[in-house]
Amino acid sequence: MPFRHAVVTGGAGFLGSHLCTALLDRGTAVTCVDDLCTSDPENVAHLTGREGFTLSSTDVCDPFDVDPAPDLVLHFASPASPADYLRLPLHTLETGSLGTRNALAVARRHGARFVLASTSEVYGDPRQHPQSETYWGNVNPVGPRSVYDEAKRFGEALTTAEAGVHGTDTGIVRLFNTYGPRMRGYDGRAVPTFIRQALAGEPLTVTGDGRQTRSLTYVDDTVAGVLAMAESDLRGPVNLGNPVEMSMEDLARLVIRLTGSSSPVRLIERPVDDPTVRCPDITLARGKLQWEPRVPAEEGLARTIAWYRDRAPVPA
Repeated sequence: MPFRHAVVTGGAGFLGSHLCTALLDRGTAVTCVDDLCTSDPENVAHLTGREGFTLSSTDVCDPFDVDPAPDLVLHFASPASPADYLRLPLHTLETGSLGTRNALAVARRHGARFVLASTSEVYGDPRQHPQSETYWGNVNPVGPRSVYDEAKRFGEALTTAEAGVHGTDTGIVRLFNTYGPRMRGYDGRAVPTFIRQALAGEPLTVTGDGRQTRSLTYVDDTVAGVLAMAESDLRGPVNLGNPVEMSMEDLARLVIRLTGSSSPVRLIERPVDDPTVRCPDITLARGKLQWEPRVPAEEGLARTIAWYRDRAPVPA
């Protein structure tokens, strides 16, 4: 049976809005909880007026509840891009701590399944490659990225303790570099930055020597993985990502080719604590969730580029 009523915190964000849509399409009523500090109401404008959809402008750092009782809570609220979490460091930490506590309280109160959106950033600049869920990571706890990394690591610890102490039905997914339509062009992540620059005819700014790698997963695949986790009884953590790596220079040149741009590639200074490699071991997701990414990079990027082309200027 499908879930009757889901709460999606951060539901007006990039990934959250796709989750809201997918749940509604499955027949699940959705309450989207979002304070809109980094989200865009336009992301869920197509859902406004749709039966079963409610948008609640709520900061999850404050205690909250929803009515009717939910049977699923997806906790996806958090500034997620470098531009956002560096601008909102304290709010990022509070969302990962207070926000996770409050979202867990909703799930516990109503006996709902709870899924935490964690991140591959918990692995830091990894010394294990590819990264499996048993790897503890290599994270700088006081570096500029720590506000996001440590917020997510704390959220995992809190979720695990909640399940152990109160028996709340919890799961943790570690998401790797999801991309697709509705990403803001100026949010600081590679895919929207490269597409924005290519469509504007600007140089594509690749950090460092461009050889650092990332695991790029199209948003539809990530959504399918999250919902598979929600429907399971796994606690996790479970990696959800693409085991096919791509260097940042190769990504930039692929975007140039797919957009037909004449933009050059320009190397710029690499950020502090920028991971050298990022690639998931998805053995657990394949075996327990029967999940793996389906959308090839060229197809996913082409869909994303088409979305940006339909919007002028590129959204900030």
